[in-house]
Parts: sequence; structure tokens; C-alpha cells
Amino acid sequence: MSNVNSVLAKFTLRTIILVLLAKFIFVNISQAQDIHYSQFYNPVLILNPAKTGIFNGDDRFLLSYRDQWSSVPVPWRTFTASYDKKFYPSRSDKHFFAGGLSFNYDRQGDSNLSLSNLNLFGSYTKILNKRNLLTIGLGLGIATRAFDTANLVWDSQWNGTTFDSSLPSLERFDAERVNFLENTVGINYRWQKNKRTKFDIGLGVYHLLEPGVGFYDDEDITLPRRYNLSGIFSGKLTNRLDLQLQALGQLQDEYDELLVGGLLKLYVNQNRGKETELHVGIGYRTSGSFFPTAALKYKERYYFSINFERDISEFDWATNGSAGFEAHFRYIIHKVKPLEQFKICPIY
Repeated sequence: MSNVNSVLAKFTLRTIILVLLAKFIFVNISQAQDIHYSQFYNPVLILNPAKTGIFNGDDRFLLSYRDQWSSVPVPWRTFTASYDKKFYPSRSDKHFFAGGLSFNYDRQGDSNLSLSNLNLFGSYTKILNKRNLLTIGLGLGIATRAFDTANLVWDSQWNGTTFDSSLPSLERFDAERVNFLENTVGINYRWQKNKRTKFDIGLGVYHLLEPGVGFYDDEDITLPRRYNLSGIFSGKLTNRLDLQLQALGQLQDEYDELLVGGLLKLYVNQNRGKETELHVGIGYRTSGSFFPTAALKYKERYYFSINFERDISEFDWATNGSAGFEAHFRYIIHKVKPLEQFKICPIY
């Protein structure tokens, strides 16, 4: 009898979790949050389109991966790949343009609820003077939300004694895939004293047209606008040590989020052509987690960082305290320009 009770208890718990998940997905999808990373300062194109082209170099490649809540039955995995490039005008050193491309894929839960989008970005940067730059950016893209019911169970499939997968779910969906247009706008201001001391503050707005994302034809479900305000400061402390402080506030419908953190940057090697930096730090998310972070930067081109997120919220009983893992990789190309095309450009 005890074995039967144990099995029933496990089944009941699983049923409750899946029912709540289904409710979250199909009833409250209009309130679902967008893709997000703890190291928001790395996948910058999904942070703010005005970050396009704001880096020291000519071409930039970025890869990001996040594995969230892998210890519970509803893992959440996110992948981002992006590329952006500067375009210098031939007759002026007072401004420049930049363009970029990003692909995002996000999948979560037993229903494999997924979001994938492909976005194009463009920005214009006005060089106000040697230390001040102002950038505006725009983004347009195509996105898809989809799910799969093959792995889901429903209360109608409980016959009173056992779970019977042959029973109908009694659920009706007009679509299991929805396509919509993405649109975003942003602005970013940068003050820079030199290569190692600088400050950025930016505002981004996503889903300006609030596209429809409902799986039922008779429901007017839209994706709410997302607003974010970010600030990143980096300053030289000593010849071999810098301090970086960063903060991000986001608001989307009734959801809000605040991330704060800091990094110490140690210059292990400052010899030309062998520059090596080691970054260590920690961040905090107001939803209830903190994340130690480590990164390695080499030759001003290669950058790799990781963090392990620790859950301290009321949900930690299900996550065993492990909320997520992130990894980011960046590669920057620096081109040598012909003498007649060379212009004095700001140091990023």
C-alpha cells in the first residue's frame, strides 16, 4: 500500500506541475518575459539596438548560451548568435554607421515552448567631441513562437484510478505556431576618458507595435512592450587593475527586473600582442539569485566568460539552489586601414 501511495503522490505532484505549466503557457502567455541573460553586457544587440557598432574594432562576433533551471522538469535553454560591423564615411570623421544581425532561440518546458527570431540592426553614431558619443539604433526582425503537446498530460486523462494516455486531452488549439514581426528602437550615450575609463547609459524599447502571439483565434493576446535602462561604468584603479560596475532595469507589463553587479579586471600581461586580462566578479538579480562570474580576454580579440547562477528565492526547493549557467564568447576583428582612409576615431 505504501508503494501505491508513493506512486500516486509522485503522479499527483507531476500533474500539478504540468497543469500549472500549461496554464502559464496557454493562459498567461501574454505576460511571458523576453529572452534575458545575467551577463546582459555581453549579448548587447538584444539589450539595445543602439549598442550596434559600439566597440573597439571593425567586426564583432558574439555567441551566448544560457541553461536555466536544468534541475527541475522544465529546463529553459537560450542561445544567441550575433554579428555587427562599423561603416566609416569617407568624407567625415564626425560620425559613423553600423549594421548587425542576430539570431535567438529559446526553448522551455515539457511542451518545448520555443521562441526563435532573426533580427537586423542599424545604428548611427554622432561623435560630439573626443570624449562624448551619442548613438541611435533601430531593429527589425521576424519571430516565431511554437509548442508541442506530445509530452504533455492533462487532467482529462486521469480516469480516477490511473493515468491513461489514450484518453483525449479535450484541449483545442487553433495554432501551434505563431509568426510575428519584431521591432525595436534605442539610444545610447557614451562618455570616455580613455580606453580603460568610460561610461555608457542606454534606453531600449522592444515590441513597439505589440504583435499578436496568441494560439487561439478568438483571443487578442499581444506581446507587451519591454523597456530597459542600462548603465555600464569601467574605470582604471591601478596600472594593472580596473573596476567595472553594471546595472540593468527592465519593465514588461506587470513584470520588472533589476540586475546589478561588478567585475575586477586584472591585467595579467600588458605586452603588446600578448595582452591578457582576467575578470572576476559577482552580480545579483532581484528575482532571487546571485551569480559569480569569471572571464578571460586575450589580445583584444578573444573573450570568454562564464557564470553559475545561485537561486535564493522561494523556488530553491525545486532547483536545489542552482538557477542557471551562462557562457559567452566574443571575437573582434581589427582591420588596418590604408593611410589615405585613416581617420582619428574614438577609443572604445
